[in-house]
Formats: sequence, structure tokens, C-alpha cells
Amino acid sequence: MSLIDRFSRGLSATFLSRGVKMVANAALLVVLARYLLSPDEYGLLYLTISIVGVARLFSDLGLGRSTARYVNEYKDDDDGGQLHHVLRIGFTARFALVVVAALGLLIGGGLIADLVGQPDLRPYLVVGALYLAAISFQSFFSVLFQGFSRVTLAACVGITNSLARVVFAVGFVLLGLGGVGALLGYVVAAALAAIVGAVILYTQLYVDYEPDSEREEGLRRRILEYSVPLTATRSANTIDKRVDTILVGTLAGPAAAGFYTVGKQVSAFLDVPARSIGFTVSPAYGEEKANGEYERAARMYEASLRYVLLLYVPAATGLLLVADPGITLVFGQDYAAATLVVQVMSVYVVFQAINLVTTQGLDYLGRARERAIGKGITAAGNVVLNLLLIPPYGAAGAAMATVLTFGFYVAGNVYVMHTELPLRWGRLVRTAAQVVAVSAGMALGVALVMPRVSSMASLIGVIGLGVAIWVALSIASGLLDVGEARTVLSRIT
Repeated sequence: MSLIDRFSRGLSATFLSRGVKMVANAALLVVLARYLLSPDEYGLLYLTISIVGVARLFSDLGLGRSTARYVNEYKDDDDGGQLHHVLRIGFTARFALVVVAALGLLIGGGLIADLVGQPDLRPYLVVGALYLAAISFQSFFSVLFQGFSRVTLAACVGITNSLARVVFAVGFVLLGLGGVGALLGYVVAAALAAIVGAVILYTQLYVDYEPDSEREEGLRRRILEYSVPLTATRSANTIDKRVDTILVGTLAGPAAAGFYTVGKQVSAFLDVPARSIGFTVSPAYGEEKANGEYERAARMYEASLRYVLLLYVPAATGLLLVADPGITLVFGQDYAAATLVVQVMSVYVVFQAINLVTTQGLDYLGRARERAIGKGITAAGNVVLNLLLIPPYGAAGAAMATVLTFGFYVAGNVYVMHTELPLRWGRLVRTAAQVVAVSAGMALGVALVMPRVSSMASLIGVIGLGVAIWVALSIASGLLDVGEARTVLSRIT
């Protein structure tokens, strides 16, 4: 199978799922932040989601991806008789952990609200316990489908959640339930998606395999052992991505947490292509390694890096340039303080794109331990920098801490991938230099017309101009192969 075939296989459904999620999140962001909730209410909503994100560590402990790894390993073995045992071990452990974590959050919600100095969080955290249970099961089914290399099924689950979230979150707020109602909408959407995932898993996969009468010796131990480094990685990742919002809310107030959340969400909208590529291609690295095809796996990873650099370095440059006055035009003057956050996070966009096509691949290559060590170190550094930078700089300080520490983490992951696969660094460096030159040319064109931006229409026009310049320069430099781009687009649309 060619690299184009490998990239396009499953990308159609994954792009659709991520695209729907991006549009749904954008709609919620604008509707909730600009029209339905105050900055304080919006900050409390996402402060709660961040706290739930930390609590979810205890509802998973790495067992989701560990189970998916062994699903991927056993699904093609003879008749796949051990798959039933793998799934039973994973689901039983997941159910027990979810119950304990949700009850812990429900009982300890009042104490958490007092610790962060936000007593208004109490009703949010009651609903948050339900959200923890629902989203934990939804994510469990999604990652299992990835292990089966059936990303189209994971896309069904993701699309269900994304569409239902918009309907129910906005609906409950319009009924007068405020920020708590928005969170309740998240609960209903995640629960519906989890139900869809359970039904699909059972009817389309589980019943297709005849279970072995006896479980393979040591299977439970291997699943649990592999979950340990994944737990460490997930814990560090959660601290890195969630604790910063909690610290902003605690040290600078819920409104600042709202500004920070808006900044992070705007930068996150751009990660759909990279996330889709990483989610789809990552299991293939493990398959190629098992077949001894290290060169082939390396070429796949190099192609992934080339694609994301070509897309994301110019995108980050454009985001930096249009953030002011883009943020106030879209969200209103109340969110002007989020502009600097978005500009700082534009650098994070590039790091995140590289990370998304690297980290899950390391898990499937069996290098989760090294990734966990790197993530733990940088997460600790992120907390320290947040504590130092938030008091003087507020939400922008948290953004600076995130960019600095995440950059070191991504560099470490790329190095680990280099030790695993024979990468051609000379070619990658030349590609990166060409991309920077294209981005500089695009930036010059956009900067010349930015002073004329005064409305949404003119902002959209400038963005369109930037895209046109990027396409022209990419083709002229040879970075963008029109025929290859047409092939990929035809297979994912």
C-alpha cells in the first residue's frame, strides 16, 4: 500500500469527525462566550471542565490505550480469540475506575471549590461528576475503535457527541440554566455518544470474534503493566493542559480563565488536519515495525511532518497577524484581553501539530515509557512557570509557560522517534527552511493590508488573501504537489 493510500485510508471519516467537532466547538465558543454567558460564567464552565479533566486521570489510569494496543496486536492473530478477554479486562477495570472517580468528585466538590477560591463552582462540580462518567466511556470506545483500525467507527462516536453538544448545551442555557445548563448539555451529548459507541462495538466487532475458552496466561498482567507508563504520560499531559486553566482561575479569577480558554480554543481549531493524520496513521507504525519495515515507517512519519509543517507554520503566522483585531470582531470588546493569549499560542499551534503526528505513534512503537518521562518533566516545569508568570501577566503568562514547556516536550518526542526510525534529517531541515520562506512571503502580503481591517467581511477577505498567497508560493517552491494534493483530497471527500 502506497503512502498516499495509507494516509487516505480512514482520513475521510476522521476529517469529517474532526471537522464537525471544530465547527461545533466554534459555534459553541461564539454563541456561549459572546451571546449567552458572561466572561465569569464562561470561565467557571471551563474551569469545571478542566477540573473534570484532572479527575479523569483516575477513571482511566492508562487502561484505555493499553487495551487498544493489545486489541491492535491480537485482532489479526488467527481467529482473534483473545480479543474478548482483552475487552473484558479493559471494560471491567474502566467501569470500576469511573465509579470511584465520579463519586470522589461528587463528594469532594465542595472542598475543591473552596481550595480554588470559587464557591460558585459547587453546582458545576455536581454536574461535572456526571460529565466525568459519560465522557470517560465515550473516549474509551473511541480509542478501542482506533485499536481495531476502524477509525470510521470512532468518527461516528465523535460526530454524535459534537452535534448533540451544540443542541443540548445551547438549549439548556436558553431554558435559563446558565453555565450549569451548558455543562449539563455536555453530559447528555457525551452519554449519547457513549451509548452509540457501545452498540457499535458490540454489533460490528465483538460478535465477529469467537472467544478462546481460556485466557492467555499473563494477559491481564501485560495490559496492566503497559498502562503504567501510559498513566504517567496521561497524568503529565493532563497537568500540562488542564492545571494551567485551574491556576489561572485560582490566581487571576474566572474572567481571566475565560480569556485563557478562548485563546486556547481559537488555537485548537487549527489542529484538525494534524490530529486526523496522527489518529489515522499512528497504528500503522506498530504494524510496519512488527513486519520489519522500518524504512517504510520512517517515510510515513517524514511525510506526516512535511504535511503538518507546510500547513501549520503559515497558519500560525497568519493567526499571529490577524488576532488583533480578529478577537474583538468575533467575540466582542469584553474579550479583548484574550488577544495576547491567542498571539502567544500561535507558536503552540506548530508544536501541537508536530506532537499530534508523533506521540501516538510512539505508543504503538512501544516507546510510551520515554514519552512519559519527558511529559512528566515538562509538566512539572509548566506548573512552576505558571505559578511564576500568572501573577504578573495573567492569562498571557499561562500561555507563555505552556508554549515554552511544550516546545521542549515535542523536541524530546521527535528525538525518540529518531532513535526508533531511520529519519532523513537533511531533507526535513530543507523542507522546514522552505516552509519558513513561504510563511514569510505570506506574512508580508497580509501585513500590508491588515491596517484596512475594520469588519468581519474585511477580516475574512484578508484571511482569504493569505491562503491564496500561501497556495501560490507553496506550488512555486515545489512544496505543494498539485497532483498529490488532488489525489488525497479526492480520497477523503
